[in-house]
Amino acid sequence: MWLSSGCTSKYVMASFTRRIFRSCFHGLSRRRCNTAAFMPEAAAFEAVSDRSALQEFSVSCSESFWAAVARQRLSWISPFHTVQDCDLSRGKIKWFEGGKLNVSVNCLDRHVHTCPERVALIWERDEPGSEVKVTYRELLEMTCRLGNLLRRRGVKRGDCVTIYMPPCPLAVVSMLACARIGAAHNVVFAGFSAEALAERIRDARSSTVITVNQGVRGGKVTELKRTVDTAVQSCPTVQQVFVAMRTENPVVMTAKDVAMEEEMLKEDVVCEPAAMDSEDVLFLLYTSGSTGKPKGLVHTQAGYLLYAALTHRYVFSYHDGDVFGCVADIGWITGHSYSVYGPLANGGTTVLFESTPIYPDPGRYWEMVQRLKINQFYGAPTAIRLLLKYGDQWVHKYDRSTLKTLGSVGEPINTEAWEWYHSVVGDGRCPVVDTWWQTETGGICIAPRPSDPDAEIVPGMAMRPFFGIKPVLMDTEGEVVTSNNTSGALCIAQPWPGMARTIHNNHQRFTETYCQPYPGYFFTGDGAYRSKEGYYQITGRLDDVINVSGHRIGTAEIEDVVNQCSAVAESAVIGYSHNIKGQGVYAFVVLKKSVEVEEADVSRQLTVMVSKKIAKYACPDCIQFVQRLPKTRSGKIMRRVLRKVVERELNGLGDLSTLDDPATVQEIIQGHRDLLSKQQQQ
Repeated sequence: MWLSSGCTSKYVMASFTRRIFRSCFHGLSRRRCNTAAFMPEAAAFEAVSDRSALQEFSVSCSESFWAAVARQRLSWISPFHTVQDCDLSRGKIKWFEGGKLNVSVNCLDRHVHTCPERVALIWERDEPGSEVKVTYRELLEMTCRLGNLLRRRGVKRGDCVTIYMPPCPLAVVSMLACARIGAAHNVVFAGFSAEALAERIRDARSSTVITVNQGVRGGKVTELKRTVDTAVQSCPTVQQVFVAMRTENPVVMTAKDVAMEEEMLKEDVVCEPAAMDSEDVLFLLYTSGSTGKPKGLVHTQAGYLLYAALTHRYVFSYHDGDVFGCVADIGWITGHSYSVYGPLANGGTTVLFESTPIYPDPGRYWEMVQRLKINQFYGAPTAIRLLLKYGDQWVHKYDRSTLKTLGSVGEPINTEAWEWYHSVVGDGRCPVVDTWWQTETGGICIAPRPSDPDAEIVPGMAMRPFFGIKPVLMDTEGEVVTSNNTSGALCIAQPWPGMARTIHNNHQRFTETYCQPYPGYFFTGDGAYRSKEGYYQITGRLDDVINVSGHRIGTAEIEDVVNQCSAVAESAVIGYSHNIKGQGVYAFVVLKKSVEVEEADVSRQLTVMVSKKIAKYACPDCIQFVQRLPKTRSGKIMRRVLRKVVERELNGLGDLSTLDDPATVQEIIQGHRDLLSKQQQQ
């Protein structure tokens, strides 16, 4: 029987509505399934259908998010009863209270149970082609032997062991052995002077130091044991020094010294792990302070490990079987989080890089990528700019087809370096994740990924907050800036598990530095710009902001424009006292070796570029061309030294022993004098 036209209309509409509902429901289900496949915990999060919603949930329902992730991703001896108990205004930060676990078990034992012969570490020694691979089983055995040795020699739960070693398996073993027996570790970058090392040993009150006889880097041998010998003379707390052998060259052993490998062989390969509270100290790591006295930042067990593991997996899209190549030294937080704890907690294979980007030639990184089949590469912008200067041929020489993700860390990456990294190193197919974070944050806080697979990546921008991170910009009145296309002081509005808990022996300094400038917020000390799309770009340290005739401008912003000049390899911009403007802009510029240009022509070009891309007031008042910039051995440009040179405060240059080549400073001083003389003659 035929239906009337009215009934037909109702029937068609009802049928159409059901089809649309089923289509939407299945689409939503697919998205939810995709999100759950991306992060299994998301299946239990209400109304989370894509990665953007997952990020929103992680901020708005922070406790639910972190509780689910912590239960799923960490192995607990006893479960936690309280997710968080935090008050940023007082610097009170506690996560996962009541829980007990052991970090070394999470990094080793649980993987040995499932894949004992999987490679945990690939030690890329200074000598190319001589890499050493260490499986999870071998790493656990070495860790247990050293843990037992430390216990036998009197190291107790709660002690702090100072580690002064280059990147090598025994350095990782030392860190994990401390974690196994409940001692904290204090890794000091092996390029620091005896005086700097001694200061950190004394502040940490270490009775035990672990080192190697010699270091090898860039074909050069450094006498690390000798540095330790000098340091401990002014450290009355030190009772013993464990000495491993990086080279075959013998060193003088004192009454305090212990031959580490020889003694480890006497120990059992089973070591009972200590059950540690979530908020027990895992490690101290010293970072520069504005007062000149290093700050011993304190990171604790569960929260730090969880955050390092989660950021490692999701920012870099790390999957089982990948080879992760973080080329940072273990003496820095990047080495802690992304050479050691993050990858090992995820059961990954991680590279320990002992050499330099240009030893024996500028193809070192890419030859290593080809030989080790690295899938994710994580390095510093300063190294990228250095390699850019040598040309594309050193990259094209090697097969980089295994690369899937490229990462940048340490400072804002300029647009030219980003483009070269993406198009030349990554062949235009690898996403570049420009990561922003600090020693204080424990892990990456802002980065282009994770995001939806087709989400855009803007060159030179960190862009998107990680799960659980809520960045805000503050104005000069201490108020939150809600609009986009604006700049301000970068703060984080709520606590997250990976953040530092305090400064060792000085919680007041911690609260004054990070919690009191903007009460209720964590102050990062960095400035940032938020684009009209809501993406974040780091503009530099707020103490690296120049005030030119009342205009505030970040040095990183000027450097970004200067580095876009085709003749420029890299640059460093500082502010200096100016009689009329208050502050002037002084640019140190390194030219590419392959380019033949007149310096005067480049100076004019840079002035036009800065004027056009920023403003006339931002143009450099003075441009000094240099062969190289003063850098630490980790690649950080020492702008503090450059400021002292320009202000003619040569007696206040401070300790230059941490520089890769202190002779650089004398070259710059002489160049500055020549420039002044030339200006006076004009």
